[in-house]
Amino acid sequence: MLVSLGPHPYDVTHRALVMGILNRTPDSFYDRGSYFDFDDFLRKADQLVADGADFLDVGGVKAGPGDEVTESEELERVVPAVAALSSRFDVPLSVDTWRSTVAEACFAEGAIVGNDISGFADPRYLEVCARAGASVVATHIRLAPRVPDPEPVYDDVVAVVCDFLAARAAAAESAGIPRERIMVDAGLDLGKTEAQSVTLLRRSDRLAALGYPVFLSASNKRFLWKLLDVTVDQAGRGTDAAHALGIGLGCRILRCHDARAGRRVADVMAAVLAAT
Repeated sequence: MLVSLGPHPYDVTHRALVMGILNRTPDSFYDRGSYFDFDDFLRKADQLVADGADFLDVGGVKAGPGDEVTESEELERVVPAVAALSSRFDVPLSVDTWRSTVAEACFAEGAIVGNDISGFADPRYLEVCARAGASVVATHIRLAPRVPDPEPVYDDVVAVVCDFLAARAAAAESAGIPRERIMVDAGLDLGKTEAQSVTLLRRSDRLAALGYPVFLSASNKRFLWKLLDVTVDQAGRGTDAAHALGIGLGCRILRCHDARAGRRVADVMAAVLAAT
């Protein structure tokens, strides 16, 4: 299988790609703004690349509830960041946004992936991505970003998520985005209980059967630290386990806070899968 990040193709038959997470937010669920300062942000980017990240993902608004972040504030957070990374590194760049205006501005500065947790709710999003030659990540969410959803109910969470993502991926193709530039993400913990996230991870093979590269956003998620009965900063081993299981079931892009650990898991799993 091939996945393309913009114009850059990667063979992911056995090898999973590692995306390094860069939060330009003061209230991230994981780092709590520890590298919101721009110099700290750049040092974190240096570390992610040195640790083996294949590409970097810049986000200016956290997914969960919190203080309002206006469009202009999001632009101020992420556009200069993307510009700085583009001049600093020779790795593909992704922007984590559900606003087409923000994606468009970041594409102009060198980003080539639109990572949208809203499932392309903005009607211009796919058009903007197609025009820029960008890749996209279609993510399932039950309500919308920033909206509390503490008790989500599904008749069959796996079927609902797969149907949603098949429709979103088809919409991306209809907008002119090639199939290899479309990734699908189950949206673990986004409008899901811990048990529902576990079920979706365990059935990642159902998502892979859709025929698109599967993007796994499990890193330090709530369902892992609840399973382990630890705090979020102690969920690293759970993240490694989720990554290994996900790769074994067909996931090929790991969105990671710890690129070194993600790279090691991906490399070990690549060797195992290539040997079978």
